[in-house]
Amino acid sequence: MEKKIITAIISVMAMLMIGLGTLVYLQLRPGQKSEFIIGGAEAAVDSSARIEIELLRSQIDRYDVQIERLSEQMKQLQMRISAVESQEVLTAKTAPLSKGGELALVPRDGPNQIIDSYAQVVLIANRRKLNTDLRIASPSYLESVLGRPRKVLSDNCDEMTNPRLQEKLVFASVGPIRVRMLKPAAESLKRVFARIKAADPDLYKRINTAGSLCVRQIRGTKQRSSTHSFGLSVDLNIDGQLDILGDGKTQLGLTILADFFHDEGWYWGAGFSREDSMHFETSRNQVEKWLEEGSL
Repeated sequence: MEKKIITAIISVMAMLMIGLGTLVYLQLRPGQKSEFIIGGAEAAVDSSARIEIELLRSQIDRYDVQIERLSEQMKQLQMRISAVESQEVLTAKTAPLSKGGELALVPRDGPNQIIDSYAQVVLIANRRKLNTDLRIASPSYLESVLGRPRKVLSDNCDEMTNPRLQEKLVFASVGPIRVRMLKPAAESLKRVFARIKAADPDLYKRINTAGSLCVRQIRGTKQRSSTHSFGLSVDLNIDGQLDILGDGKTQLGLTILADFFHDEGWYWGAGFSREDSMHFETSRNQVEKWLEEGSL
């Protein structure tokens, strides 16, 4: 008797489960439409579509909140960066001079948190807007005001033969590197590196160069002067690790250097149509200033 009762109970429960499952399926199956009356007229509602819409709305709301949080974080970081930059400028201006006339080393308050990240490769943000207020000194412009650095160019680094430029050419130590450049550009580099040394001596020690003066034609062209041909540009890197040309990335340390160079009127190659973030060259603004002063 007890076995019959148990069997009956199990049968009833199975029927209830089957019925409940069928009801759920009919309510939630894709494309299921439920009919209801609005103002005496029948209207069809796609339940699955309504569910998807509500899910998407909730996702959009979450994304909006995340965007607001990220925007606020970006504002706070930008404020911190501006404060640091202001302090660096103040430090560079008020730092004591050493016996050699350069800025004396300014001790840090604590350890440098990013000392191991200077050579790290990062994406360049808004790179086409990096050289705000600076104009590029194109080779055609430089030839028009300074003349060709050499009558016949090759793919090799040849000697400069332009008498006017030769007269201004110097081989000098400008801080962490030695360069062969036109004198006003070399003096400008000295000022840049002095400020970097005062603000971040750890980064200063790791600056290296891939060359400055190189009188040659642009690779793949015939007789078009490279900007290096005029002694007004330099290639830099961190720890001797060369940047990959045109990949839209650069070393973290170079992004820091770029701010100091921009303040001195140097154009950063990261903003070229084909990114070249190792490359720094004097802007047309600076060339015009030096021409007006008579130093070029």
